[in-house]
Amino acid sequence: MDQPQRDRPQQDQPQQDPSYCPAPAAPAARVPGPPYADCLECGRPTEYGVATPGVVLCPVCEWQDAQRTACSG
Repeated sequence: MDQPQRDRPQQDQPQQDPSYCPAPAAPAARVPGPPYADCLECGRPTEYGVATPGVVLCPVCEWQDAQRTACSG
């Protein structure tokens, strides 16, 4: 037996599923001035502030890390 149209979920609207985790916070942006955090791989100054959470890399190490992860598949 077919259900009435009003009882069916809308296919073009996303359904709220509590089993999914919320999206992660946006990464910290580059800061305009010192103090800069040191790169965790080479120790050179980065473009990120000292209070930036997570792994902080200088532009060279960021580029090398992106190359490694792009080819590891």
